[in-house]
Amino acid sequence: MRPGRTLIVMLKEPRPGRVKTRLAIEIGSIKAKWWFRHQVADLLRRVEDPRWEVVLAVSPDREGLASRVWPDHFPRIPQGGGDLGHRMSRAMMRFPQNRVCVIGGDIPEIRPRHISNAFALLGSHTAVFGPAIDGGYWLVGMQRGSRARPDMFNCIRWSSPHALSDSMSALPDHRIAFADTLRDVDTAKDLAATPAPRRF
Repeated sequence: MRPGRTLIVMLKEPRPGRVKTRLAIEIGSIKAKWWFRHQVADLLRRVEDPRWEVVLAVSPDREGLASRVWPDHFPRIPQGGGDLGHRMSRAMMRFPQNRVCVIGGDIPEIRPRHISNAFALLGSHTAVFGPAIDGGYWLVGMQRGSRARPDMFNCIRWSSPHALSDSMSALPDHRIAFADTLRDVDTAKDLAATPAPRRF
């Protein structure tokens, strides 16, 4: 295991109506749940790499920590309460000395090279974003987890075309780099434009 690099994957326990709610409106909650479960399984197989440690940040806390859905060889931490910004910040702060990147489980096109590039950019920048096609982002990273602050992503318009620009504005004291642009899956249109996970 290469020390000093932590990849945090933010995951919700896959239950109908709990995950991918925007997608569920269009394709149904059962189908959205099964897509998410198999998509995450594929993603974890792809991003597991000796160059970094993969940590699962799970929600709900107690159920996620005990879940049998996700592979049990990955360390798990609870996401805790608050909005997405609070939960991501809290997760990064748990690894104060490491380069830390945070991703979600809904990025079918992600490959190890995308993660490697993001970590490499943190060698000369204090923060990195992986832009998403819809104006949000699929990855955020910090040169060290200690640079994260509990309130650094307050007042972000999540699930909107402004999420990336709002988040960048919240980090005026950072040298920001951009990783590759990828598509996350929030709608049926996104789903149609990405490869299907295995068994889906």
